[in-house]
Amino acid sequence: MIDRYRTDEMNKIWSDENRFTRWLDVELAVCRAWAEEGAIPAEDMAEIEKKSGFDVGRIAEIESVTQHDVIAFVSAVAERVGPSGRFIHLGLTSSDVIDTAASLLLSDALAVVIGAASGLRSSIAERAWEYRHTPTVGRSHGIHAEPTSFGLKLLGHVSEIERDISRLSQALEDIKVCKISGAVGTYANCPPHIEEKVAASLGLKRDLVSTQIIQRDRHARLMTDLAVYGAGLERLAVEIRHLQRTEVMEVSEPFGKGQKGSSAMPHKKNPILSERISGMARLLRGYASASLENVQLWHERDISHSSVERVVWPDAFHLVHYMTKTMKKIIDGLVVDEDRISKNLDMTRGLLSSGRVLLALVESGMSREEAYSVVQDNAMRCWDAVRAGDDSASLKSLLESDPRMSGFVASNPGKLDEMFDVGFYLRYVDNIFGRFEIFNGKMNK
Repeated sequence: MIDRYRTDEMNKIWSDENRFTRWLDVELAVCRAWAEEGAIPAEDMAEIEKKSGFDVGRIAEIESVTQHDVIAFVSAVAERVGPSGRFIHLGLTSSDVIDTAASLLLSDALAVVIGAASGLRSSIAERAWEYRHTPTVGRSHGIHAEPTSFGLKLLGHVSEIERDISRLSQALEDIKVCKISGAVGTYANCPPHIEEKVAASLGLKRDLVSTQIIQRDRHARLMTDLAVYGAGLERLAVEIRHLQRTEVMEVSEPFGKGQKGSSAMPHKKNPILSERISGMARLLRGYASASLENVQLWHERDISHSSVERVVWPDAFHLVHYMTKTMKKIIDGLVVDEDRISKNLDMTRGLLSSGRVLLALVESGMSREEAYSVVQDNAMRCWDAVRAGDDSASLKSLLESDPRMSGFVASNPGKLDEMFDVGFYLRYVDNIFGRFEIFNGKMNK
């Protein structure tokens, strides 16, 4: 991952130093299991525990000759240990170490992402609660539809991130897998009970059936879940991008002192953070696709997956963590213009209530076809007035002047006024918020 999008937390996990540390964790766990069996003498095990370690530079030096990173790693560790180092990697194949260590690395990285996603969920929930009763335009196809609340708009993203956290938590459990089964998974040189001990010591579960590798459907599922989470972040980013457009101006990203939006146009305040999230979501989808390609390896395995994972795993986790932190920054600093939201709500002069008027006419006895014709005819006239800048026309005034409405108006005094009450559309908002545990304390106050 380029420095621009790295995070400190992911740097620590995906560094060469930490990767080799996790390899050593696996090697030592296997040695301890063998020592319990008596296969490694106590004095040799003591030497291994005391002296095992590595130097990243020395590993690279050996690998430049061997062209095999695990052999280079084992050789570098054995050098440090001395004669007792001959017991390191006893009965193992490279993928026993790589795949089991990968489970540890992926678990650590996932835990960081889940924690960050939980923090983001809380931030969005706070803003959703703050604006739960703020009426705003609901849009479908990008066109004004019916009123909703700005808080309810955000609440949908709270719900989605809760599902993301649930999926990622399941993926975390799925990826906590140990494989110490040898070259083709038959345990020929390392019996199953050694794997069982290693799994227990590392906090992993045993893979029920492994070949030379842990099957890559687990990893593909993980990367797909990350991509789905990224898509959800993009959905929120696109919402913010649309609402920040000059023609809408309902919200804007935080814009810091000294920040500049354009080298040519000093007036510009662009949704660059949200746009960045959109771009990164595309990368995550690409990484998920590459991970799906890794599932179909030849026979007990080939090595075509290795080069993919060296790039995709660290990059994906850097990206998704960066995206999460960036979105939290956006949400925490989001500028919400309630006056502009109100003006946009009134922009179409009552058209948002066309559906409610339609239902009222049908309930009064008018056929649906006739009611639809009455409302649509006047709605189109209202649209024309809005486009023409004619402030004198509204859907309500046009309906009142339509002879086809005279019977309804006469027999239902005040009813037409009720049809244009925005509060009607928000009357169940608290009911929806009450479905979320995160608001339990607030709802009871």
